[in-house]
Amino acid sequence: MKTIKIAIMCLTLAIGAGQAWAQPTKSRVAQNAQRQNAAGTSKASTAASAQTSRASLMFPTAVDVPEDVSWRRDIYRSLDLTKDENAALYYPVEPQGDQVNLYTLLFQLLNQGKIPAYTYTMNGREDFSQTNRMHFKDMLERYGIYYEVDGKNIKVAASDNRSAEVLTFYVKESSYYDQHTATYHSRVVAICPVLHDSDDFSFGGEGATKYPLFWVKIEDVEPFLSQHMVMTSNINNAAQMSMADFFATNKYKGDIYMTTNMQGKTLAETAKSDSAMVNEQKRIEKEMKDFEKHIWAAPVDSAKIAQRDSIAAANAKTSKTKVKKEKASRTDSRSTTTATKKEKSSSSKSSGSTAPRVSVRRQRH
Repeated sequence: MKTIKIAIMCLTLAIGAGQAWAQPTKSRVAQNAQRQNAAGTSKASTAASAQTSRASLMFPTAVDVPEDVSWRRDIYRSLDLTKDENAALYYPVEPQGDQVNLYTLLFQLLNQGKIPAYTYTMNGREDFSQTNRMHFKDMLERYGIYYEVDGKNIKVAASDNRSAEVLTFYVKESSYYDQHTATYHSRVVAICPVLHDSDDFSFGGEGATKYPLFWVKIEDVEPFLSQHMVMTSNINNAAQMSMADFFATNKYKGDIYMTTNMQGKTLAETAKSDSAMVNEQKRIEKEMKDFEKHIWAAPVDSAKIAQRDSIAAANAKTSKTKVKKEKASRTDSRSTTTATKKEKSSSSKSSGSTAPRVSVRRQRH
């Protein structure tokens, strides 16, 4: 009986030991499977970032705006794509081979997951936080862009992306003075395509409602903009440059519609009329040009600037005094000449009145 009990106990221990040794093997298999799945997921998720990194290495771009600059001014411009200065960003409306316009290029990059986009907020300012990331499919549904789903891919025909209706681009431009390199720059920071949605009552694009679609950071799209060339002249069709250079060299032309200010107001909110808005735009443009003009003497040589201005003011005052004296002397000389003439005239008259008159008659013989 004892022998049977001992045999049963040994068998139980053997089974438990087998299970104990077999369990780690199963867990290792499960862990390996999880690692493989995680590796596949990470590869898929980093594919877009890898493409972006490769593009950045192949097409290096300018550095970002430094955070510790001594002076910076942020302004927002509205680029009208129907003007010749900005037409390079609009044509061709539909892709022609490798040639695409700016909106179509951004649309394709978003669909392929190569660049991030950020939702346009109500205050009109960019928000590049992770919580404000825009989903491509949400944008399509929000603005009525027809698409088809093929597995994990979203297909949009070139004629359905509403490229012809994107007639405006918003651009955030930062002008700053870098004290570390003693240089002045004016760079584009972000861009936003604007859709013009015309209803049945609008005619010729007038009265269309504008819908800003999304913001993208220029540093995210610059590697891809460097690969696409645009024509920059109506006269010389061989004159071309990349889209990145088009923005880097400020070839675009746009009106200021907003600035970064403490009250967070747009020009339309502060200007009471169209003429007042135009005057405010001109004032801001002049401020920017004046700062760039005097940038080399601005922060460090303020004493010299004050001395130079005082000397200039003194010289101007002296020149004004000199001009006044010259005018006064000219007036005195003229008055003296006039008095002399009057005296001569009066003397001649007086002498003529006192002299005897002599009459001569001719006699006939």
